[in-house]
Amino acid sequence: MAQTARALRSEWTKIRSVRSTVWTLTAAVVVTVALGILLSLVVRNTFTDLSARDQLTFDPTLTSFAGMILGQLAMIAFGILVVSNEYSTGMIRASLAAVPQRGVFMAAKLAVATVLALVVGMITSFAAFFTGQAVLGQYRTTLGAHDVLRAVIGGGLYMGLIALFAMGVTWILRSPMLSFGILIPFFFMISSILSSVNATKKVGDYLPDVAGQRIMAVVDTGDRPYGPWGGMLIMLLWVVAALLAGYGVLKKRDA
Repeated sequence: MAQTARALRSEWTKIRSVRSTVWTLTAAVVVTVALGILLSLVVRNTFTDLSARDQLTFDPTLTSFAGMILGQLAMIAFGILVVSNEYSTGMIRASLAAVPQRGVFMAAKLAVATVLALVVGMITSFAAFFTGQAVLGQYRTTLGAHDVLRAVIGGGLYMGLIALFAMGVTWILRSPMLSFGILIPFFFMISSILSSVNATKKVGDYLPDVAGQRIMAVVDTGDRPYGPWGGMLIMLLWVVAALLAGYGVLKKRDA
């Protein structure tokens, strides 16, 4: 128990003392909110140009989360840097010498980073929602409207889970360059490519980002084969699989 407490304090010290991890969390909030405001402003000014169908299915909550397309990049970077800094600096050898139980070491790092990612994710989600609704004007919704609170809390969970997934993948790859090289195309290209082709669209629906983002939509357009919590469960399964694989690599390979 005492060793677990020391491991948690050590991970907290490492994360808050590394400038890059602090900046990535700050960037997640700023980029998401700023882009959400900009896109909400564009929608408000062009709303009358939308087709009748698009106006009927307009989702003001999802519109205010439009900035998460880029904001999630900062959360991915946070997840990668939290783990890869250990390997790129050689600190992993000192860390494992101080905490030989690799499961305790990984659990401590995950616990501290997850709390940070979820707190920042919730702040980002609520800030993006309130600023976006303020800009949308007469087209806005309220936090008390049906399913809106679920979508806003879901947005925070999505941002936290994205960081956790990135951490799991980085435990497997142990390289920041390799992790960025795989995760960035995975989240910004593969989903779009699969979704644009009818033959592969059903496969794309089950990728972690596509499934997880379903929870941020209040209006159901019927384009996904699952509901908001079903999509979140699919994303959670991806995260658990990545973390288990990462633990397997950490346990078997030398530092």
